[in-house]
Amino acid sequence: MNDATTKSRMTIGKVARRSGVGVETVRFYERNGLIPEPMRTDSGYRQYPEGIVSRILFIRRAKDLGFTLKEIKELLSLRFQPGARCADVRAQAEAKIAEMEEKIRTLESMKAALVRLTMSCRSDGPVSECPILEALDHDEHITDSSSA
Repeated sequence: MNDATTKSRMTIGKVARRSGVGVETVRFYERNGLIPEPMRTDSGYRQYPEGIVSRILFIRRAKDLGFTLKEIKELLSLRFQPGARCADVRAQAEAKIAEMEEKIRTLESMKAALVRLTMSCRSDGPVSECPILEALDHDEHITDSSSA
């Protein structure tokens, strides 16, 4: 690598610091194809281009919105896919929203079931008569979605 190329490149440590992630995270993203494999110096050190920090920040923000690494990889591929449309990205976001709404419904059902069990507990009885433990011991469907 010549000096001009080397100066415009960053070590993995610098990339990690500028991105706010650990070195292992940068390596993980590389292994999983979220960031391209960087050039290496003659001594084997990774040398990342300046733009990699923006890509890692994109990945972090997408994770903050609940996207999985697989979904982020799909979003990144859409960004660079000829002919991809904003509607393709919107469809990904809408699918993520639907998934979140389902998780919320499931959590609400779980919460309602736990509230019912907690309300049935007198608190002053022996643990052998605890309705919460009884319900967990029996093969019954505790989280009945129709009652949530």
